[in-house]
Amino acid sequence: MTSNIVLPRIVCLGKGAINQLNYVLETLAVKNPMIVTDQVIYDLGYIKPIEKNLTNQKLSYGIYTDTIPEPTDTSLEAGIQQARLNNHDSIIAIGGGSVIDSAKAIAIVVKHGGHIRDYKFPYSIEKSGLPVIAIPTTAGTGSEATKATVITDEKHNEKMLCMGLGLVPFAALVDYELTISLPKRATADSGLDALTHALEAYVSRKANPFTDAQALAAISLIAKNLRKAYNEPNNIEARESMLLGSHLAGIAFTNSSVALVHGMSRPIGAHFHVPHGLSNAMLLPTITEFSIPFAPHRYATCSRTMGIATNQDSDEIANDKLIKELKALNRDLNVPTLKEYGVNKIEYEALLPLMAKQAIDSGSPSNNPRLATVVELVDLYRKVYE
Repeated sequence: MTSNIVLPRIVCLGKGAINQLNYVLETLAVKNPMIVTDQVIYDLGYIKPIEKNLTNQKLSYGIYTDTIPEPTDTSLEAGIQQARLNNHDSIIAIGGGSVIDSAKAIAIVVKHGGHIRDYKFPYSIEKSGLPVIAIPTTAGTGSEATKATVITDEKHNEKMLCMGLGLVPFAALVDYELTISLPKRATADSGLDALTHALEAYVSRKANPFTDAQALAAISLIAKNLRKAYNEPNNIEARESMLLGSHLAGIAFTNSSVALVHGMSRPIGAHFHVPHGLSNAMLLPTITEFSIPFAPHRYATCSRTMGIATNQDSDEIANDKLIKELKALNRDLNVPTLKEYGVNKIEYEALLPLMAKQAIDSGSPSNNPRLATVVELVDLYRKVYE
């Protein structure tokens, strides 16, 4: 079987990676980039060194700071207009997954026109938009390495998955120093998001030997360092390992796929505004337990790679330990249930059939080891609520 592998053209990894921006800009031969970020990153001063670099190179540039968490089609409009009005020829995206996802969507619509809704799955975006240089400030989404972006359609209250080679950033500058100031809640949610990426990439029906290697490396790094990064925010080794693990997980899932957890997570985010990483964490133990019987050895390998099961443990014992550990991680990282988060049960129950349909329509559940019916999805959503 042949597997097609996609990666950013340039990856600069490690302390000071952001200082390679000049090299990337020179390689691209761009003259007028637009910096895409959010107000928090701007206020923290992360943009100032970039502005200095651009000024020293005598490049014109613009700054767009109005991206939002869990971006929507409406939130993209001002960025699209600014990029067109000022004839920007590239985008420097610095921030978390929402910022980078916004930048990738803006880049496609500016270059090819239309509305981001025109590009949702199953449409495949093969032609590149404006070149994107992605600089992550969270260890979670892996968006700097992926061929995907998720944007909420406000009119239809649906999180749209957009995919294709054209969404892969031109370059990724992966500098762990930019993650040290990340708050505990964001550290937990983004880290659990990355763990979900790695686990789902490994058990996906589209997994291949390349993605297996990346996913297992990511699982090991994240499992051994997530609690450290959460409890010891200034632990440099933990932060470095988490960002590397997140990046490898991004490479893994963009070349295999995410699965049922992500498919079910998107409707929760769209309807109840639960952050993406947090909703993944809420779902992960229950959906893993549901899926294990259809890929027991794969899940057991994940358990052993996390260091919670030994080679002497049977697959059954290893998988029992895996479920216990996923539940323990949620407890230790203070992940609430949907009920504890404040989701109204009556509204939630009323939306379950629609959410189940939206989950299946997203395409991700078809990659899960165990395929779920709409009835089973409704039942799983009910289990997760409590």
